[in-house]
Amino acid sequence: MSSDPAPNPHATAEQVEAARSDPKLANVLYHDWEAGTYDEKWSISYDERCIDYALGRFRAAAPWDGRPYLRALELGSGTGFFLLNLMQAGVAERGVVTDLSPGMVDAATRNAQGLGLDVEGKVVDGEHIPFPDDSFDLVVGHAVLHHIPDVAAALREVHRVLEPGGRFVFAGEPTTVGDAYARRLGQWTWNATTTLTKLPALQGWRRPQQELDESSRAAALEACVDIHTFDPADLERTARAAGFDGVRASTEEFSAAMLGWPVRTFEAAVPPGRLGWNWAMFAYHGWQRLSWVDEHLLSKVVPRSWFYNALLTGTTPR
Repeated sequence: MSSDPAPNPHATAEQVEAARSDPKLANVLYHDWEAGTYDEKWSISYDERCIDYALGRFRAAAPWDGRPYLRALELGSGTGFFLLNLMQAGVAERGVVTDLSPGMVDAATRNAQGLGLDVEGKVVDGEHIPFPDDSFDLVVGHAVLHHIPDVAAALREVHRVLEPGGRFVFAGEPTTVGDAYARRLGQWTWNATTTLTKLPALQGWRRPQQELDESSRAAALEACVDIHTFDPADLERTARAAGFDGVRASTEEFSAAMLGWPVRTFEAAVPPGRLGWNWAMFAYHGWQRLSWVDEHLLSKVVPRSWFYNALLTGTTPR
């Protein structure tokens, strides 16, 4: 890590303005900014709840026979949510967490150390992965492809660093239709919450104005880092063009996303700890129930492109 750049956790207004025309700079600034609170913001943990969630996403995307992959790479690891929880589930023995943000790499490696996992960390641009050919038997990512300017180049790099017969799994990528309704729901929730909590009777539910201003500045950067939305069929074509076999894009979360986005936005607008355990259980179990409805009922009648999350997998030829 000594050769990696240092995190910059406090973006200035001038840096935010510069980042509007530089998506890679925006990604570094935004994710460095968010690294210290990212796990809290997205309710990320490294216990049974998120282990089950990560493994569920992996299995929803790709077959797995229960044998661990020997060496896995995660692109855009953030704080390590996907790979670290997959490793705890037994999917991989050793791992490398990478991100364009030094702050996120620091957070991910600290989390890995705390869990006793065999994990290295490196600041990496997904379009130029600095590892030799055939270095890994598994590459994963969660909510990363939509941040990368040249997705086709990134997938070609994934193909290069995977050994013959190696697999990639990307999950949590926004579909074009899903992103449209999720953003509207999130914006309506934010506006309603921040307006209502100005009322004297509800001021105890309002974050301090400085924190709200910080969130608004971060949101301005977030709009710059979310570069793409995807049609599942287009994702499949891009992966096949990169040379992968057995390519498959699936989708999940339709009604679950319509609950999840307002819930997460509301949580970001009120003081930390204000909502308590009962709220957390309502949010989690509500998402679980609606995910069941999506998988077992709505997936049979709703086009896959209408679901919020896209999952993509494929293998390199042997």
